[in-house]
Amino acid sequence: MILVKAFLALLALTLLVYAGLYFFAPVKLADTALSLERMRAGLQRSQTDIPGFGIVYLEGGPADAPPVLLLHGIGADKDNWTRVAAFLTKRYRVYAVDLPGFGESGKPADARYRVADQVERVAQIAKALKIERFHLGGNSMGGWIAAAYAIAHPEQVRSLWLLDPAGVFGADDSEMVKLMAAGLPVPLFARSEADFGRVLHFVMQKPPFIPAPVRAVLARRQIANLTLNEFIFTEIREQSGALDASLAALQPPLPTPTLIVWGEQDRVLHVSGAAILQRLLPNSQLQRLPAIGHLPMLEAPGAVTRAYLAFLDTLPP
Repeated sequence: MILVKAFLALLALTLLVYAGLYFFAPVKLADTALSLERMRAGLQRSQTDIPGFGIVYLEGGPADAPPVLLLHGIGADKDNWTRVAAFLTKRYRVYAVDLPGFGESGKPADARYRVADQVERVAQIAKALKIERFHLGGNSMGGWIAAAYAIAHPEQVRSLWLLDPAGVFGADDSEMVKLMAAGLPVPLFARSEADFGRVLHFVMQKPPFIPAPVRAVLARRQIANLTLNEFIFTEIREQSGALDASLAALQPPLPTPTLIVWGEQDRVLHVSGAAILQRLLPNSQLQRLPAIGHLPMLEAPGAVTRAYLAFLDTLPP
């Protein structure tokens, strides 16, 4: 009876603490939730420096395992990869970085953020992490940077994992492109806390559950970076050569083994880009995901990571 009472008292205290965080310390609750996700994935937060930027990243997995470097999309950060990392860290050394200009990494006002600039910085990050040959993955903007990196440094990239990558200018117009052509703002960035829910449902068909106070904190963090995100979006879109044109110009074609993943309900980047990339990358496989949007690694982490691990298993050691 005493043990039962003690357990109930502990449970009541735990619920009281959680309620206090929920209503009075949402930032602490959001950071705690992220920390728990990282812990479950076997990741820890680390940081390093490259010229002009402090870089924050997550790392985990056996120190002597093959490295996998993961790049997020625009307006996102390293924690977009936490759920897939939970499957990868058992067999691979995973690095999920905040690219310069995003997350906790440096955001100097006078920096440039074109794809070519970020490719150079990814090379500096890889050097700082002491990884010379690695598997490279990216979503959206990060997918474009990853593919451009493989073009620039093919000897370093063991394989590519491209999830709804940007830069395929020959694809059909997406809903986002049509909205912008009509003069509307970029639909990827929240302009108010109430607008954040719309953004989540624009980029995902199946947004994961996020407690309201945590969602409010994430919304405020994105709003704080709105001006920079819009600047980076414009700079990348207008001053970076198309990825499909760069791949088409290569002779011979890029031989890097590649797994292309695309959500069939992507409203940001039209799924027709998947077939274009598959044609331009002769050593590639394609995974199309019905009822999935622009962020497969958040919407269907188990399905995409199982397919990725199966793909990695086909590669020579």
